[in-house]
Amino acid sequence: MKKKLETTVYPVFNQDDLDESTPLKEKINMILENPLLEGIITGISIRKADDGALIYSHNGNTQLRPASNLKLLTAAVAMEVLGPDYRFSTELLTDGKIKRGVLHGNLYIKGKGDPTLLTDDLAAWAAILKKKGIKKIQGDIIGDDSWYDEIRYSQDLIWSDQTYDYGGQISALTISPNEEYDAGSLIVDIQPGEKLGAAPMIKIKPETDYITIINRAKTVEKNVSNDLSIKRKYGTNQIIVEGDIPLDTAKTKVGIAVWEPTNYVVHLMGATLKDNKIAWSGQEKIGITPNSAVVLATKQSMPLHELLIPFMKLSNNIHAETIVKEMGKVIHDDGSWSSGLAVMEESLADFGLNENQILLRDGSGISDKNLIPPNELTKLLYEVQKKSWYPAFEKSQPIAGEAGRLVGGTLRHRMTAENIKGRVMAKTGSLTGVSTLSGYVINTNGDKLIFSIMMNNYIEGSMNKIQDEICRVLIESTLK
Repeated sequence: MKKKLETTVYPVFNQDDLDESTPLKEKINMILENPLLEGIITGISIRKADDGALIYSHNGNTQLRPASNLKLLTAAVAMEVLGPDYRFSTELLTDGKIKRGVLHGNLYIKGKGDPTLLTDDLAAWAAILKKKGIKKIQGDIIGDDSWYDEIRYSQDLIWSDQTYDYGGQISALTISPNEEYDAGSLIVDIQPGEKLGAAPMIKIKPETDYITIINRAKTVEKNVSNDLSIKRKYGTNQIIVEGDIPLDTAKTKVGIAVWEPTNYVVHLMGATLKDNKIAWSGQEKIGITPNSAVVLATKQSMPLHELLIPFMKLSNNIHAETIVKEMGKVIHDDGSWSSGLAVMEESLADFGLNENQILLRDGSGISDKNLIPPNELTKLLYEVQKKSWYPAFEKSQPIAGEAGRLVGGTLRHRMTAENIKGRVMAKTGSLTGVSTLSGYVINTNGDKLIFSIMMNNYIEGSMNKIQDEICRVLIESTLK
């Protein structure tokens, strides 16, 4: 989950204190004796991947906040319920007729949850309209997001997250700024002005007048503290930039969620038509596509098993919540969180998990009310290995120490030593006071282990080094 980065590191125990004969359980217990873990609830579960046998458990049955480890549940259920080849779609339709180069009628954009729609797709649609001989549209451009309900935010999302791409609104009609598919957002690039006192230079992607930049920041001397603030004013599309940016600051890139992504798509479509010399005289609206409307073009996402790569590698919250609503729509004809979460609960029970120990509040893990014990999470990671879609599920996990955002993902800068990198395939998770890591480890003997590490209620610092040390112990372990 995309949250504030933490840099303080807790010290870990000295590996020289151990030798190869020290049992795995004793090695992990020694790590947990670190006095800096006092007051922190740490839950650990480790299983053998070949038979699911539980070989280590520390608070394994304690219900803990998983943060983005919850995405493991969402991805697994989606692959089971929707299927690895499932695709999202967006349709371009009209209720009008074409006469002498004029479309007499409305243009509808009907969203069906696709988070991979790009501005290039809108340009491709404009090209299709031109090939049909359309030079002018006498009608409105209407966005239809009725595939899902009107609730834009999951029930526990805090207001301060709603400015940023990881806390954006969920709409059935949405668009992404790039091929990392942070749907419902745009990218703000900021760099210092050319001289002291000047306002910083700001660019947005895609370029649009749907948002307004209010630039109150200024360029200051090198080595001065950078206190730049970039926020969207709640309920508006005003992005306010304030504070000081030092002259030697590298370009700063921030993903900002737009207010009302449905309107945003409609606005971009109108601008795209004009850019492609297609005039139109109507209004930008939100509405329902009539049953009689004719499909002019359809854009489909890549299949779900491919979408899992940006979803899981980059811990994309918008994908998670979209998938939840999509499962509700497909199974219960109700694109809502309540229906989607009900689908998840039913499916997790089918996987053999104890639903009485699991509390689901969203699909991304951004809620601090989600709960699951580590032993239940490793049980799921064992059970999914039996599924035909498992190879794609495993491939979607971040890989420790491997370069590239879409390979190493959120683990690309961790466990980079030559004897360790590439051996941990796991999902990270981070909230205020929560740090988690769950997935698979290949030890030096080639044996595969399943693990879950959940750390709750810490106040400051980072748990990464301690988690990495536990993974190192697993890598160097010898199973008997």
